[in-house]
Order: sequence, then structure tokens, then C-alpha cells
Amino acid sequence: MTYGQIAALCGAAWAAWEVGQIANRGPAELPWQRVVNKQGGLARGWPSGIDGHKNALMADGIEVDDDYKVKVEELLWNPHQTRLL
Repeated sequence: MTYGQIAALCGAAWAAWEVGQIANRGPAELPWQRVVNKQGGLARGWPSGIDGHKNALMADGIEVDDDYKVKVEELLWNPHQTRLL
């Protein structure tokens, strides 16, 4: 997901920056490595730097290009399309 998507789902589409701050300082057990900016860019403020964010995504099986971006249009998760079993 993107920071903006999370903000919008919380009812505050304008709050992408705030979501980034929560990701940077929030609970480490949440999968923050799966959150990128709207262009698919990784977080430079990741606790172990942008390479740490890249390594965390790659550990999840996500390809990251040389510009530290993922193919966000192919990877976006839409919680409204998720069905509960």
C-alpha cells in the first residue's frame, strides 16, 4: 500500500505524511516494509536506511529496482477487494 492509501482508508486522505511518521515511529511488529510512496519509492527514513527498506521488501519476495522503487501499480493491495473466508 501507499502512505496515501492508508491515510484515505483512515478518513484523512491529506495525511500521507503523518502515516509516514507513524510508520517511522510506530509498532515495529506491523509490516511497514510493505508501505511505499505513490510512485513506488522506498523510505529514506527507514530505521536501517533505504537499503534496509529494500532488503526487507526483497525478503518478502518483492523486486526493487536500482532506483529503489517497486512496481507499485502491480503490487497495490485494495482491502475492499479482499474477501474473508
